[in-house]
Amino acid sequence: MNMHFKLASLALVGTLGALGATTAAHAQAPVKIKIADSFPVGHYLPKYITNPMIERLKANPAAKGYEFEYYPAEQMGKAKDFLSLVQAGVIDIAYVAPGFVSDKMPLSVVAELPLDFSGSCQATMAYWNLAKPGGLLAKKEFEPNGVRLLFTTVLPHYQIITRKPFASLKDIEGMKIRASGSAKELVLKKLKATPVLMPTPDVYESLSRGTIDGVLFPFNSLAPYDLHKLSKTGTIGENFGTFVANWVISEKRWATLPPAVQQDLAAMGEQLTKAACTQIEKDEAGDIEKVKAAGVRLFPLSPADKATAAAVMQDVSKEWADNLDRRGRSGTEVLNAFKAGLK
Repeated sequence: MNMHFKLASLALVGTLGALGATTAAHAQAPVKIKIADSFPVGHYLPKYITNPMIERLKANPAAKGYEFEYYPAEQMGKAKDFLSLVQAGVIDIAYVAPGFVSDKMPLSVVAELPLDFSGSCQATMAYWNLAKPGGLLAKKEFEPNGVRLLFTTVLPHYQIITRKPFASLKDIEGMKIRASGSAKELVLKKLKATPVLMPTPDVYESLSRGTIDGVLFPFNSLAPYDLHKLSKTGTIGENFGTFVANWVISEKRWATLPPAVQQDLAAMGEQLTKAACTQIEKDEAGDIEKVKAAGVRLFPLSPADKATAAAVMQDVSKEWADNLDRRGRSGTEVLNAFKAGLK
């Protein structure tokens, strides 16, 4: 009996030791932070924002024990679903474009309006000040959606780019033009074109098949999606609106991060946002040359068309704000705040 008791005791000790080792292994398992977007590999926005963020977090001693997993090219879901996936905790940090979720974040589309600004940074910083934690947009839309803005960029002015030649605004009437978000949808309707709303990853196939006749796009984004290879004609130096790209984290996930990691992300917010828009502005001249080299004819509008476009763009901003006001969504307040920020 004594021998049996000793053997049983040794077995119990062995079992407890194994359990302890397993528990320790679990305790030391890295905490995964999943980061996702819809951009193709090599796209400039992850290069300027996502990758520097990950590298800086890896170098932070407070982030020891965290593992950062990056999923590009809609590997974690469609671009239009990223906000919901962050809210559900499936993704921790995601690219969320207000233009793709304008039903949930209609006010955040304000920076996509065809307003008077030059370059990416002027609009980016005006938007950042409204949307970062504590700002007007943060209180009105980000907080109610349970998310926090980490980084943002507002792209340069969008141009009309088509599969076939055109020479005037009259020529695009009735054309099916891809738009992203309510602001550019209004622009195209005012120009008597037919807006077709679709996320960016779906554009190449639609343009190649002729499902759409053209796009509203910035020069920076044509080459990453190979759209310049499918295009014949485009405007240059015009202002048909723009696009807001945000990176958000859920407030629930934010609350679980160590204070030092929170501080690092907060400090990175304005730094990477400024650095990205500055680089985007520097890149634009080279991006225009790529488009020209692909055989796309770029031209400025005639004085008459410029006057028509200017009147249309002014109407778009007011109509956008009025539509939101009627829904009780403070469109005019946010528009005026953004305009003030541009100055």
